[in-house]
Amino acid sequence: MEGIQKMRLRISSLSSHWKTYVLLLLPLILLPLPIMGSGKEARTGFVIIIMAIYWMTEALPVPVTSLLPVVLFPLLGVMDTKKVCTAYMKETTMMFIGGLMVALAIENSNLHKRIALKVLLFVGASPRWLMLGFMLTTMFLSMWISNTATTAMMVPIVEAVVQELFKDNVEETKGDPNVRVGPKRSSTSSFSLEMEHSFENIYQNAETGSVDSVADDYVGKSCVELTTSGEQRCSDHTDDKKKISSCVLMSIAYASNIGGTGSLIGSGPQLVLKGILNELYGSDSGLNFATWMAFNIPGMLINTFFAWIWLQYLFIGFKRTTADGKGKAVIVKNLIRKKYEELGPMTFHELVTLILFISCVALWFFRDPQFITGWSEFLPAVRVDDATAVMAIVMLFFIIPAKPKFWFTNQGERDSDRSNPSLLEWKSVQDKLPWGIILLFGGGFAISDASKISGLSTWLGSQLAGLSALPPFAIMLIICIMTAAITEVASNTAIANILLPILSEMAYTVQVNPLFLMLPATATCSYAFMLPVATPPNAIVFAAGKMNPVDMMKAGFFMNIICVFTICVLTTSFGSVIFGFNEFPDWAIPKIPNDTMVTVSLISNYTTQ
Repeated sequence: MEGIQKMRLRISSLSSHWKTYVLLLLPLILLPLPIMGSGKEARTGFVIIIMAIYWMTEALPVPVTSLLPVVLFPLLGVMDTKKVCTAYMKETTMMFIGGLMVALAIENSNLHKRIALKVLLFVGASPRWLMLGFMLTTMFLSMWISNTATTAMMVPIVEAVVQELFKDNVEETKGDPNVRVGPKRSSTSSFSLEMEHSFENIYQNAETGSVDSVADDYVGKSCVELTTSGEQRCSDHTDDKKKISSCVLMSIAYASNIGGTGSLIGSGPQLVLKGILNELYGSDSGLNFATWMAFNIPGMLINTFFAWIWLQYLFIGFKRTTADGKGKAVIVKNLIRKKYEELGPMTFHELVTLILFISCVALWFFRDPQFITGWSEFLPAVRVDDATAVMAIVMLFFIIPAKPKFWFTNQGERDSDRSNPSLLEWKSVQDKLPWGIILLFGGGFAISDASKISGLSTWLGSQLAGLSALPPFAIMLIICIMTAAITEVASNTAIANILLPILSEMAYTVQVNPLFLMLPATATCSYAFMLPVATPPNAIVFAAGKMNPVDMMKAGFFMNIICVFTICVLTTSFGSVIFGFNEFPDWAIPKIPNDTMVTVSLISNYTTQ
């Protein structure tokens, strides 16, 4: 028995320290690769494999792993330190930082909450129409601000609405001697405040990965305590409430993940794609803010509609609303209207934020829209990109005051109001900006540069020549299925950093437009619906609704299939109209730096012998 006990302790010790073993043993296991391999290609591959496994296992924090190129590429003789560090601050990174600052300004003004409640007022108040309203609102907001922030804002509203839908059922149990009703909440408003307060803990824990530790605090208190004879009746009521709550919460997570693909700044993989395309092909690929939206917004809307239908089928069915249901719908409508009225009239802060946001989107869209002359073409001497547009708007956020107090009626007001904060303050940016994701972008761009300079990407392309026997659609479908599976357990931005440079070389090998493979793969990086740990929105709603992981996996598996099939069909049909996938473009022929010409020539000679 003592031997078995010792064995269990050793296994427990190994399982609790497995990240340390991965961190230390992985470089030793892979050490023969740079030692026995020939040239920079092997040394670059050594670094990329280490980073990929560290990113997926989080043996090191993801941002820290992203800094490994600064250490390893110079020491292994792949790239100069200066060239590696330059990769961490490209135009795409500046565009991402600017987009995040605009999103923070929207959150600080509370404009996103006003938009959400206004949309909900226009849709019906039955569970299915409310769910559609929540999904459309979440989808739209996720196109512009963080998916996590959007989900965090919507969940307390959902909980308040669901509580109101089942409020009458709880009141009816007051006279039943078999049911003891707990203390009644003073008002819907206080309930919402309580939900928002308790949700702050869930949001923080979801960001750090601690989901289970806060789930009980959020939903654990029941308003109804049951005795044995009353258990069945209230259990049925609780089951119905849980089904609707899980359905609407899950719809928010799905809409957030799908909506993040709608614009070029909606989530990280799109910006990784933009940066890699600019690095490899310049501006000739035709991908910009307008063309991305033209390509992916139809798919975003289709996938959101299918998610709405699928979740209804799984959880609430398609029954028509009864008279009792219509009465509850009126109550819910009044609740949403009350919460909207609590916001008061639109403030100067919200109005100016809305104007600046619309201006930013317009500058992005019309910089080079392809179908008309873009405003950047009036500056032919230099190339103006999206980072310039968004940073101009960001400057205005820091300059314009939040309150229009440009004059004073008397000396007392002048003395009492010494400071007038701007629409966006630096302290808020410093506290809320996800600096780790910026390092993740930089690490991905450094990998892309090193693969090109070392000749690794060319070598990989030659190894994938056998895929040219498959139809292009089959290649694309296989890539998207693999991407959807991997992104369930790894960061979508990290997956894009690793995958997209390989796909660019694969496209050249099989002689298809690189965008034909890279666009659907980029969108698929955000299609993670099965696991709570796949995305922060999944983790947040899983904790808030105390969901069964099996239910989430069952619903998410079908959504993965729907989204992958939709994006592949749209790429071959609608995408061909926008980007011209019918022929291999001249701009896709790789431009190889002079210092790698000899290495690539040797590789080509070797592979043809």
